[in-house]
Amino acid sequence: MAFDQSAGTDYATMRGRNYPSIRQFTVFLENRVGKLLEVIRRFEGSRVRIVALSISDTAECAFVRFLLSHPEQGREVLERAGLAIVESDLIGVELPVGHQALLDVCTALLQAEVNIIQAYPLLVRPRGQAAVALMVDNIEIAQETLAAKGFSMITEGDLQEDM
Repeated sequence: MAFDQSAGTDYATMRGRNYPSIRQFTVFLENRVGKLLEVIRRFEGSRVRIVALSISDTAECAFVRFLLSHPEQGREVLERAGLAIVESDLIGVELPVGHQALLDVCTALLQAEVNIIQAYPLLVRPRGQAAVALMVDNIEIAQETLAAKGFSMITEGDLQEDM
């Protein structure tokens, strides 16, 4: 697909609000007692809820990854706090009812030769089903493959439902 460069529309608006991914915010924190609490408290009083969380720890710093119910407002909260953040796109996948639901997701992605880079569960259950967030090396192929295999994808809109 070719985009008309003279139109003056940047890529961020081309994907629109219905883009079927979930934005992840990675925050870099000093590895000290209370730093995570300070960040989480920043969302207090807002409508932004943390719907998934992952922490990778090193001796000097921690990488905290958030999925937020309202990513635009969440980004503003994190930026106002002066935090260094990185924004990435992940896919959300509902796990089907069954004994080996995660195995089915991983098998489908393996068959499409899509690598899973990060994975963690969602703290909320959109539509009442367990779900995972996945960072993959090819988001478009992953989404097409999982949809073709009958998996339901989770979008940012699904995470905004009242909890």
